[in-house]
Amino acid sequence: MAYTLQIGAAAPGFKLPATDGKTYELADFGEDFLVIFFTCNHCPYVIGSDEITKRTAEKYGDRNVRFIGINSNSAKTYPIDGFEHMVNRMKEHQFPWIYLRDESQDVARAYGALRTPHFYLFDKDRKLVYTGRGVDQPRNPDRITVNDLERALDEATSGREISVPVTNPIGCNVKWEGKDPHWMPEDACDLV
Repeated sequence: MAYTLQIGAAAPGFKLPATDGKTYELADFGEDFLVIFFTCNHCPYVIGSDEITKRTAEKYGDRNVRFIGINSNSAKTYPIDGFEHMVNRMKEHQFPWIYLRDESQDVARAYGALRTPHFYLFDKDRKLVYTGRGVDQPRNPDRITVNDLERALDEATSGREISVPVTNPIGCNVKWEGKDPHWMPEDACDLV
């Protein structure tokens, strides 16, 4: 995937199954702001930053912000990213977001998801106002110096313009169906 959504773009629609047993569409969410992020079960950048993302989701919940995680990784490439493991992960960690499965990978393509994790912040009109990384050191939470997602959420929920609307997402490549997972060393995680 070479291109991701541009600032001001409308959120692409979806209809996906969630770990809570329901199916969700974009229109099901009425919050003022949506954070849609592409994630998975195995990536060390996801695992390293999940607790930070969890705290951010809890912090902004009372500001009418909803978090939606989408796992688009090929379960054929990484069986741990399959739906059953998603359900187990949510039970274990009790993350405060809806966790959706994009089996076809069509939603990841529509958004231009590049990495796990890759964050997209949409306003009330579902226009993109921020995209990129959550933090500057997602694999090493003890070394985080910048939380770009929280800065964007602070600005957005306060009615201010987003000062840094685009950052480079840091993480593993999305695992596309039919692509060799070993085309880069270390799962393409150490080279970003």
